[in-house]
Order: sequence, then C-alpha cells, then structure tokens
Amino acid sequence: MAQEHGTPGTAGASQGSGTARVLSPEVDVTVPSVARMYDYYLGGKDNYAVDRAAVAELDKMAPSTRPLAINNRRFLQRAVRRLAEDHGIRQFLDHGSGLPTQDNVHQVAQRVDPKSHVVYVDDDPIVLAHGRALLQEDDRTAVIQADMRDTDAIFDHPETRRLIDFSQPVAALFVSVMHCIPDPDPEQLLERVVDRLPSGSFLVINQLVSEHQETRDFVTTFMNESTNDHWGRVREAHEVEKYFEGLEILEPGLGEINDWRPDSDLGPKQLTDEWYEFGGVARKP
Repeated sequence: MAQEHGTPGTAGASQGSGTARVLSPEVDVTVPSVARMYDYYLGGKDNYAVDRAAVAELDKMAPSTRPLAINNRRFLQRAVRRLAEDHGIRQFLDHGSGLPTQDNVHQVAQRVDPKSHVVYVDDDPIVLAHGRALLQEDDRTAVIQADMRDTDAIFDHPETRRLIDFSQPVAALFVSVMHCIPDPDPEQLLERVVDRLPSGSFLVINQLVSEHQETRDFVTTFMNESTNDHWGRVREAHEVEKYFEGLEILEPGLGEINDWRPDSDLGPKQLTDEWYEFGGVARKP
C-alpha cells in the first residue's frame, strides 16, 4: 500500500530522507491525477487522499484495475528488454511515462547496455519534478514536460536532440496512454510519430479496452469528470488494431498484453473481465 502523505499542498517525507519534498505550485493535489492514481495502484508513495478516493470509486466498477496496472508495468519491462536484447535498440522515447517507479525504462535498457538513452515525456508537473530528481546523475536519460500529442515539440526538444539520434532506430513507447487521448487524435498522433521515426524503429502500443458498453461508458465519463486530465475513452480491440496499420507486427501479434512473451505465469490474475490492456509491438518498415 502507498504511504500516507501530509495535507494537500505538502508531500510526505521522502523515503530514506529526513527532508520533505516541496511541490511546485503547478501541482494541484485537490483533484485526482491519472499519474498519481497509477502510482497508487503500483504501490507507490507519490499520491494523495484525493487520488486514493478516486481509485476506490473506480474499483467499484472495475475491481480488476490493480492487477491490470501491475501486469501493464510488466509488459512495458518485457517489451523494453526484448527490444534491447533481440533488436539492439538503444534509444527509447517514452510518451506519457508517468511517475517513476521500480524498474523504469532506463533501468531495464541500461542493464542490457549502460549506454542506452531514454527520454521520458509527460505533461504532469509532478512527474517532471520527481523524474528530474531521480535522473539528476544520469546524463543518458532525461524527462521533458510536454503534451504527448505535440510530436514536433517532443522530437525537437533540446534534450531529445541531445540524447536521440534519429538517423538510428528508436523505440517509441505508448504504454497504457492512448485511452487518455480523445478521438480522433490517437491515430493522427501515431501517424506523425511514425513519419518522423527512421526505418527499423519500433512502436510499443497498448490501451484499455472493454467488450462491455457499460464499463466503457462509466470509466470514460468518470475519468473525464473526476481527474485533472483531458481523458479520451476506453475503446474496443478492433479500434486499437487500427493503430498498427502499415507496421510489421512482432510475434505473437496483437492481443491481451499478458500473452506478449510472458516470462512466467506468476503475475497477478484479473479475477474479473470488465476490461483489459490490448496491444503489442511493431516495427516501422
């Protein structure tokens, strides 16, 4: 469980430290944040009572969300490791990265090759603050604050230009973030990104889908009305398949992410089927 924090406006003391973090005035802790809710689901400590209350409400309709979040994180780690080990990818651009947690992209990639470069992208100021604190001694990794739909701003950012060589293959990550983007932006966003990536680059894409109209409607409405984020919607699997048009899909293809090259069957099980994460990994020809 996440550690309890202080009153809104001040964060709890950092683990292993006698000093308290001071939040940027940009950080609104009176409204739930998707990044902080996800942090809570993963057992993190960078969340507040308002985020935990939103999680409790969401769990009433979608009680499988905690194991779903954990398994999503494991998919991210497997995909990064496989791209680094099997395909020699040494550059990663992580869109909508969220708050730092255990075994982040740069840690997975740099275990394969310490010279791997990673740029994290998020528009939440608390992500920027925590990410920069984590990475202050790692000059091969950076976190930039940007709307993940603003491809030109991301690709042309000085830190991206410093770390990413676009004459060489890059892995662009969109892990559990496309449902945060309203229509018709997801497909247009991916078209822009693919257009700017060199041949031989990879995309890792998955998002929340549901076969139940009630779940899709409830979660989409709840997240749009309750959080400080501009949310999109829960979609159906056939809609996500369109994201991969024109790309070479890696085995085992598209599907529920727990089935994508699992290391074992020891991950937490979803006891209900109201929604799941659907996607895969693909290469730009």
